[in-house]
Amino acid sequence: MADDTRDKDATSAPAPAAVGGTATEPSQKYPKGVVLGKDGKPCRSCTSGAAFSAWTSQAKSTLRAQQAKPANDCPADVETLGRSTWTLLHSIAATYPKAPTWTEQNDLKSFMKLFSKLYPCWVCAEDFQQYIKKRDIRAASRDEFGNWLCEAHNEVNRKLGKPTFDCSKWEERWRTGWKDGRCD
Repeated sequence: MADDTRDKDATSAPAPAAVGGTATEPSQKYPKGVVLGKDGKPCRSCTSGAAFSAWTSQAKSTLRAQQAKPANDCPADVETLGRSTWTLLHSIAATYPKAPTWTEQNDLKSFMKLFSKLYPCWVCAEDFQQYIKKRDIRAASRDEFGNWLCEAHNEVNRKLGKPTFDCSKWEERWRTGWKDGRCD
């Protein structure tokens, strides 16, 4: 959800000591795009698959070339996690009641706030928490929440240099299917 750290040059951090090595070995330069977690280690959930693969190739010189790209059954990288997350959130919006009760509205707002704290990529999580502070979660109806979520998604797309989505079509995209029948 955030892109500020991923676009900067790779970060240097102390290299792990080799067997028999010392903690005073020179620092290791991480490949461009590797985001370090709060523990100082590369964060898989915050780093693209390509950057993470570059780091693992660098760290393990014995990897064969075909092993550099992770298989489909590997932990999600930031792009896979993001696509899956937006699918889940837009699907929640699509099934949210047209006229939710106070309890349903409160539950949705609580979920979104907690979700923003538990999101695996800490950079994305903090970015989404800031978005929620700037633009309160709107949950008085399905349409209101769907539009709020679409705008949140578009904010991320703008930061990542991706095209934005016409939010007037969010329900057609995520709930009813396209009018041309391709989803039937």
